[in-house]
Order: sequence, then C-alpha cells, then structure tokens
Amino acid sequence: MQLRRELSFIDLTARMGLRADAAVFYLGYLWWVLEPLVFVGIFYFVFGILLESPRADFLAFLIVGKLPFQWFSGSLSGSATAIIQGQQLIAQSPVPKALLVLSRVQQTSYKQLAVFGLLFTYLFATGVPVATSWLWLPIVLFAQYLLITASSLGAAILVCVARDFTKLIQLFIIAMMFSSGVFWDPRALSPELQHYIFLFNPIAMILDCYRQLLLYQQAIDIAHLALIISAAAAANAGLLYWIRRHETWLALRVLS
Repeated sequence: MQLRRELSFIDLTARMGLRADAAVFYLGYLWWVLEPLVFVGIFYFVFGILLESPRADFLAFLIVGKLPFQWFSGSLSGSATAIIQGQQLIAQSPVPKALLVLSRVQQTSYKQLAVFGLLFTYLFATGVPVATSWLWLPIVLFAQYLLITASSLGAAILVCVARDFTKLIQLFIIAMMFSSGVFWDPRALSPELQHYIFLFNPIAMILDCYRQLLLYQQAIDIAHLALIISAAAAANAGLLYWIRRHETWLALRVLS
C-alpha cells in the first residue's frame, strides 16, 4: 500500500510539473520535440557541415546519439535541484525527499516518450528496417533509466550539501556530452581505448547500444549491459536507503 501511494505521488507530481512547464510557454508541449530538434540542428551544422564529418550517415548517427542523451542530461539537470526546490512542500509536510527527485525524473521521462517518438519517426521515414535486434531495446531503456535515477539521486544529495554542486553538475553534463560519443564514434578508436571508454563511461556504452540495435542491426554486449544494470540498481538501493536514514538532516539543509 505504501509503495502504491509513493508511485501515485511520483506520477501525479510529474504530470502536474509537465502541465506547469507547458503553461509557461506559448508553444507549450511542442517544446518537448522542438528543443531536441534545435540541438540536433546545431550539432549537425557544426560537426556535419562546417567540420565536414566523413560519415555518410552522420545525421542518423547524431540523432540516435543525441536524443537518448537528452533524457540523461535533462533528467540530471532538473533533478539535481528537486529537493531544494521543494522547500515549501517540505516545510508543510514530511514528504520523502527521494520522491521529489524521482518525480522529476519521471517528468523528464514522460517528455522523452515524445522524443523517442520523434526518433522512430525519423528512422521509419528514412527507411531504416525494423529488425529482431530491436527486441533488446527495452533492456537498454531499463539500463538507462536506472542509471538516470541513480545519478539524479546522487546529484540531489550533493546539491543539498552545497548549492555550488549545481554548477559542477552542469559542467559534468557538458563533459559527459563530449566524452560519451554523442557526435563522434568510440568504435573509431583502438580496441583498447574502446574498452576503457565503455567500461568507465556507461552512458557511452548505452548510446552505442542504441546505435548498434537501431542503425546497424548488430548484437550488443549483453554481459556489459547486465553489469551496468546491476551497478545502477545497487547504487539506487544504497542512495534510497541513505536518503531515508537522513530525511531530517536533508530537511534542515533545505530549510536553513
């Protein structure tokens, strides 16, 4: 019963946040797809046209990398301040702090449904064939979701410790964008460098999985993906436990 109430709170808060965000802008919900399109257009102009990427499929390569990365960057950026921005709610009721973070992740995930719809529309429009390899997509999505929630919970805790972490998290997102193969291919590197990039940067591994499945109909490293899922699940469990044990301390940090 408690879990059901918490899931209901996450869903309701996420949907209310979506409505509030849409009400601020004239184009409302259209920004869910316009924003990633603008980012893709900028990256394509810089790396595909000005810098003349040698890849014949650079636009498809960029789209399948950038749009899933948008899920990670948007979630982490919005969730990092979820607890401190819930100051008014925390002052009025003992709401579990983790739910504030998870509802923000859920809000971004709902937006991402439209973004993935845009992605698959592009793939179908350009004649990319539907293959049996696509059956692995739910596992990749699950791995990314677990990684996003763990990163968001950790970021929210750090921002409660010191507001300065907000700036550092934004810099971290930029660093991840440049180091995760959003607009360059880690597979163009030597096998040794590929190994280390995919080992120490799970986002790079996940983006590569999307590309291998959707664009090239190739097998992915299931063992490595299982490792990411296990590590992210353990991190989520540890962070949720820590937040539950320190609810009062977090409230004092927010309200002080």
